[in-house]
Amino acid sequence: MREDPEASRASPDRLLPESLTLDESVLLAMPDCEYMGREQQDHFRARLLWMRASLLLHADVTRAHLRENEPLADPSDRATIEEENLLEQRVRDRERKHLRKIEAALDRIDAGTYGYCLETGEPIGLRRLLVRPTAEFCLEVQEMHERRERARGS
Repeated sequence: MREDPEASRASPDRLLPESLTLDESVLLAMPDCEYMGREQQDHFRARLLWMRASLLLHADVTRAHLRENEPLADPSDRATIEEENLLEQRVRDRERKHLRKIEAALDRIDAGTYGYCLETGEPIGLRRLLVRPTAEFCLEVQEMHERRERARGS
């Protein structure tokens, strides 16, 4: 892949403009009564919007890269390029799936249900949302789903 290696290692936290988000320590220090209040919703909306913009930018880069490749006469060069293209397409496919999760999380913010487990209605928790802003389930429910999935796969 020909993307900037530094950009691929950067986390959304390091790249988010300071003005769009609360500092994590401030966020975590907020009292429980402010859970998913306006400030926290704005924080996660900004993170999710940045994640969406980043994924869309990567998709544009991939499309441009795939269009710029000209056919090569040497079969081994052509095979290498095709393998690189397949890997890029797999990454973008995963990113498209992630984009759907981001859109669903933004919809939950708009509906006022973001940050609450879809199954139990309990708070997901700020620490979990900071790690995975698209989380739909509290940790206990997510672990239960993963155990069921492993049992089906075995």
